[in-house]
Amino acid sequence: MTNDIQLPGQQEAVIRHSLRLLRSFEYWTGSSLLNVNGSAREIAQALFAAPFALVSHGTEPDPIFNYGNRKALELWELSWQDFTQMPSRKTAQEVVQQERNRLLAETTSKGFSNYSGVRITSTGKRFYIKDGILWNLLDENNHYCGQAAVFSNYEFML
Repeated sequence: MTNDIQLPGQQEAVIRHSLRLLRSFEYWTGSSLLNVNGSAREIAQALFAAPFALVSHGTEPDPIFNYGNRKALELWELSWQDFTQMPSRKTAQEVVQQERNRLLAETTSKGFSNYSGVRITSTGKRFYIKDGILWNLLDENNHYCGQAAVFSNYEFML
């Protein structure tokens, strides 16, 4: 992955989802995920280029990623197309699935959670996330529409 990954096709749905990510984070945490101004497109581009990893998945029975910013795509070593077709459970090894499931359920009931844990890239590299935040996504009518996670503190494991 290179740093020249652009916001996918400047798609209106991705731009709307980017604003949803920001609004939902602020709703649950009372903090801003990214201090940025401008048009919706400029805000979405800034979020995509942010220095932290940001991902989200939908509400499918086996949730599929529907967003990964440039840092996340680089970290998981995937293209936008591949990332947004992957079940989010595939980023955690089988041995930590139970803890991941507990965290997702806790977040569903509380709105957001802090987390740390091991995740795995598409090529099998493991990394440890520290001080991540997982939160529920709300659509424009405040209906639950998935979950998102953000982190900037991580280290690869041997």
